[in-house]
Amino acid sequence: MAGNKKQIYLDNAATTRVDEEVFGIMKPYFCDKFGNASSAHALGREAREAVEKARSQAAEFLGCKAEEIIFTSGATESNNLAIKGVISKGLRQAQGKSFLPHIITTKIEHHCVLDSCENLEKSGLAEVTYLPVNNEGIIEPEELKKAIRENTILVSVMYANNEIGTIQPIKELGKLLKEINSKRSADKKIYFHTDAVQAANYLDCDVNILGADLLSFSAHKFYGPKGVGALFIKKGTPVKKIQDGGAHESNLRAGTYNTAGIVGMGAAIQRVISEKSKVKNIQNLRDKMIDAVLKIIPNSRLNGSREKRLPNNANFSFRGAEGEAVMMALDAEGIAISTGSACASENLAPSHVLTAIGLGPEDSHTSIRVTLGRQTTENDIDDFVKILEKTLAHLRQISGMGGSAKKDLPADFGC
Repeated sequence: MAGNKKQIYLDNAATTRVDEEVFGIMKPYFCDKFGNASSAHALGREAREAVEKARSQAAEFLGCKAEEIIFTSGATESNNLAIKGVISKGLRQAQGKSFLPHIITTKIEHHCVLDSCENLEKSGLAEVTYLPVNNEGIIEPEELKKAIRENTILVSVMYANNEIGTIQPIKELGKLLKEINSKRSADKKIYFHTDAVQAANYLDCDVNILGADLLSFSAHKFYGPKGVGALFIKKGTPVKKIQDGGAHESNLRAGTYNTAGIVGMGAAIQRVISEKSKVKNIQNLRDKMIDAVLKIIPNSRLNGSREKRLPNNANFSFRGAEGEAVMMALDAEGIAISTGSACASENLAPSHVLTAIGLGPEDSHTSIRVTLGRQTTENDIDDFVKILEKTLAHLRQISGMGGSAKKDLPADFGC
């Protein structure tokens, strides 16, 4: 961030600031209540009680049983465990002949899901179908239905996209799979996983309503600490551990408990419940920002669905200005945004998400992601729009496009 300039943080999809109340609850578990939660002595029991309280808090949030929550280091590990764990258990035999399990996912998943599926595919351990999305970034349930095969054992569809904020019809997909499973034998059940990392802060994550067998989330996306997450595994879902060591977490996730982090996640998830009333305010600020940007800035485009998107997310493309240059110029003004997923910010390839919704490389490279949070104010949005307008005029002037001149724009560019 620049010098003494006012700082405006609009990259909450990358990470959120730890809530002060949450941090206060965590602090004792670093120095005073420092016991190993697997130890049998008093300090260990004290830590274990805190871990189990957090497990119950997560279970309450998801509407599941406490024993169905597995703590992990974050979303990447949760997604890896869900996908690889189910597939490792799913190498079944059919009529005396082995066959590969089949996974169905989408083209716009987070890289940890796509890479997990691709590695299983390359290793000859699974077959994978990558479902397309429409130009708003939404999959059609009928496409999922058509993709199902005799050897399909896992469907993994993210609840809300980390780049364009698109919300998928998870509840509808869950009902579809329940109907399909009712016509299949128990040993051929299709398990349903959803990456709810971006959704947890804003959407209903009751696993019974969603129909999910597995659900991943990460604390640092909802004002908790980094380095801790969880995976919901519905009782009876076959998952094999992918990390060897101790018998922690029902023998599914070896490793010493990150007690302070787990405590922080439990506290943060309780705050999500109590802060639900503020979501509408964030959405109103986001809508104000979108309307202002599309009205004031020529040749601007909103990527993804206008209606079926997270309340805090906006992803724009601005022809004639590289997204990276926009981000750096705004950073110099004290404004933090992203050119896409923070996890892929060092990758110069066009966004796989924007490519999937039909944007070409040129337009993809002009995109930025703006994500609001609890601390975002109306003044922040006003200042952001003003500085963005000046920044784009300057960058377009340098590129030879000019502030408002159209240059070989496609008919459908701009909203």
